[in-house]
Amino acid sequence: MTDINSGGYIARLRSWFPEREFFMRSQGQVRFIKISSRFQIIAAAILVAGLSFWAISLGAMGVTQYLAQSERTALLDREARVASAENRVDAYRDNLDTVADDLGQRQAFIEQMVEAHLGVLPEEAAADETVSDSGDEARETVEKIGLSIPEARNLAQLEARQLAFVERLTRYADRRSKRAASALRELGLNPRGLLSSVNDRTAMGGPLDENGEIDPRFVRLGLSLARMDALERGIAGVPQYLPAATGMVSSSYGYRRDPFTRRAAFHSGLDFKGRIGAPISAAADGRVSFVGRKGGYGNLIEITHANGLTTRYAHLSGFKVRVGQQVEAGDHIGAMGSTGRSTGPHLHFEVRQGGKPLNPRAFLEKAPHVLKEIRRNVAARGE
Repeated sequence: MTDINSGGYIARLRSWFPEREFFMRSQGQVRFIKISSRFQIIAAAILVAGLSFWAISLGAMGVTQYLAQSERTALLDREARVASAENRVDAYRDNLDTVADDLGQRQAFIEQMVEAHLGVLPEEAAADETVSDSGDEARETVEKIGLSIPEARNLAQLEARQLAFVERLTRYADRRSKRAASALRELGLNPRGLLSSVNDRTAMGGPLDENGEIDPRFVRLGLSLARMDALERGIAGVPQYLPAATGMVSSSYGYRRDPFTRRAAFHSGLDFKGRIGAPISAAADGRVSFVGRKGGYGNLIEITHANGLTTRYAHLSGFKVRVGQQVEAGDHIGAMGSTGRSTGPHLHFEVRQGGKPLNPRAFLEKAPHVLKEIRRNVAARGE
């Protein structure tokens, strides 16, 4: 089969280059010149090879020129960066005071921005606080450096200022954490559960000291900020907003006479009576974890909160949220209805922890007052 194919290919090639015969007339004589197919094929191959070599040579020259230009551009960029770095080094070497002033202005800007958003940071530690106070140590360090390396005195003073700022910010975070933890306990919640995920890994990163280790004062700051964030997110997840604007509770939490069986039965939430389509709101910040139909609940929305609580909104006639959506207290999430095991239009509202029901009234009545006191204390302290 291969021989047949190769023979057909040669025959086709020869058909492209048929044997040709030319004649030439010279001094009354005629001469005939015959050019065979084989000769034509060889000549064509040589021509194609020559053209290919020429094209490849041009391409190689273009690539070489492009690489050379790229290398030149990269070299210029490196030279520019080196020149910039050298300028900065010269600035440090020639005028440390100017560099210290520049860094001091940046530090002042950072402090102003922090205090503009958080308030005035506490200057001194309270008796029961464990935050370090490097003030005396920093002053001694400044004096030693000032005597041994006078030109670096301003930089030493700036370092002392930064450490003092870090310690003040740590005290601020600890005090806010303490207030949030106290509020959670007052609402019957254990703050320890919220802090179980906060550990040394939360505060990884930070400037290194002379031994190549992370300065523990910065590690402590990271942990304090992480604790504050966890506890305050827990506060935001406490039911504090009436889920139905009607405010009329038709059935309370606890044992009651079941409207279907007429027997005593435990009622695991509060029922808010209203009209079909009345707006239903999220009672606290959280993430929507269920939207759909669920047994006797009918149409149900479940929201999971950062403090381990979940809230349920049952018998709905419509949904305004989807699973995975983040909501805030007061957001419109659905519409009142009478789906599932229901005798009429109302909202059945539950609060659960670890799958067990809690009395929603304790949160809805107490949380707004507790949170108002926290905000008032923060405003009074300028924090």
